Amino acid sequence: MKKRIFAALLVVLMLALSVLPCFASGDSELSFATKNAAYDKNTKTITFTLANTSMVEAYIQTITFVCDADKIVTQYGGIQYGALIAPGQEVVLKINAEIKNYNEKNIPGFGLTINCTSNTNEVDLTVEKEMEDITIENIFSSAATPMEAVKNFLAQTGFAAIFADWKIVVMLLISFVLMYLAIVKKFEPLLLLPIAFGMLLTNLPGAGMFHEELFADGHVHWDLFGATNSITPGLIDYLYLGVKLGIYPCLIFLGVGAMTDFGPLIANPKSLLLGAAAQLGIFITYVAATSFFGFTSAEAASTGIIGGADGPTAIFVTTRLAPHLLGPIAVAAYSYMALVPVIQPPIMKLLTTKKERQIVMKPLREVSKTEKIIFPIAITVFVALLVPSAAPLVGALMLGNLAKECGVTERLSKTVQNELMNIVTIFLGISVGATATADTFLEFKTLAIIFVGVVAFAVGSAGGVLLAKFMNLFLKNKINPLIGSAGVSAVPMAARVSQTVGQKENPSNFLLMHAMGPNVAGVIGSAIAAGVLIALFG
Repeated sequence: MKKRIFAALLVVLMLALSVLPCFASGDSELSFATKNAAYDKNTKTITFTLANTSMVEAYIQTITFVCDADKIVTQYGGIQYGALIAPGQEVVLKINAEIKNYNEKNIPGFGLTINCTSNTNEVDLTVEKEMEDITIENIFSSAATPMEAVKNFLAQTGFAAIFADWKIVVMLLISFVLMYLAIVKKFEPLLLLPIAFGMLLTNLPGAGMFHEELFADGHVHWDLFGATNSITPGLIDYLYLGVKLGIYPCLIFLGVGAMTDFGPLIANPKSLLLGAAAQLGIFITYVAATSFFGFTSAEAASTGIIGGADGPTAIFVTTRLAPHLLGPIAVAAYSYMALVPVIQPPIMKLLTTKKERQIVMKPLREVSKTEKIIFPIAITVFVALLVPSAAPLVGALMLGNLAKECGVTERLSKTVQNELMNIVTIFLGISVGATATADTFLEFKTLAIIFVGVVAFAVGSAGGVLLAKFMNLFLKNKINPLIGSAGVSAVPMAARVSQTVGQKENPSNFLLMHAMGPNVAGVIGSAIAAGVLIALFG
């Protein structure tokens, strides 16, 4: 115990001293000091002045560069010297060392190990000297002129980094545009605004709130989250764990289930087929992305899921199959969800006749409470057995719905619909937006995702309409094909679009409840499609 205490005190003493003596035999003592240290990131060298502060000459054998634990160094410099340094003499030395992500605001402490020999007539003794006094104070020497100090200060600001990289400016402008669409145009503001702000935060130079290295190669590198490692995790790094681990999308589905009425689907089971047909866009897009844009199977599957018009599902799939594309896919998915009233009506009118759009459907039967309770349980069991990888999403969706319909967990249902849903929406939006960094967002694949995404959405909308027209060939009680476009899972916006377009053709026609059937079926369908894609390519 005493030995441990003594060792700890010795370590503290060594760290407290900026210059540790280097001992030779007899009365000879070597000591050194460093000053005017500077790092040149262009030549990847550290230059500093080494002064012999002892009363004897020193013969420097080796100087080895080391770096403290909270910075990454990719190359260690070791230089051999063979000259004498007289008492009081100063020499300028250079060490080759590349410091990754060098930031002049947060300069690491450097250390030197000097092997030296005292040049006396009595004896030559090789000793070691450790020095860790090259810190931020002497990186910017007190001898600097006022003008140099101002230049150094300006070089440390984020403005200098912005002007040095045009990509940062572009990403900031994109985030401003998305915020404008969310606030002024009210395009899916609850998620588009947090996504846009997360994009703003991650692209501000020097903020250090999100580090892609922690999630490189699609995995969470838990070892880098420790305080002794080279990266200091930021706020969004921890929030993003909820996305990466699949927590936020499932919690969103929990809230969606608590706010969804499956009664129209139960009353008209045929609408389940329309919801399934609307997933056609997912698989058509997969083929197009692999054939024409050179996407891998995993990337094409993640892009195709945009056709389901379900943001949480797109995020859930992408984090497992192509996490490097999460930023552009999430932005595209939620943007197209917000543009449902713009994209769908032309497709609906193009594929239907005026007579078909005027079809009046019979009122739906009343669904009993027992049916509403049994439905989520039965769907969970069936889907989990059919596509096990879809169980997290479908299970969360049905749990939320069961809490709503059973009548004995009203407090839980309200919490899920309001407080929990709002909190998770904020965390999810900021985390997803933070993945849209300049290096990953501004590339060819992003443009391809935006183009392919709208094609996926359009094909999905068309798939539901076309199946409804086909079903009418065999049905006595005709289906208004407009409700087929609601098979995409943009709840309840897609159902409202069906209602709006239908009423323009026939003001006395009310399609909203009929459209809610395929609409909620689309939520289930997109979750099942996600499970299939993960099972095939995960």
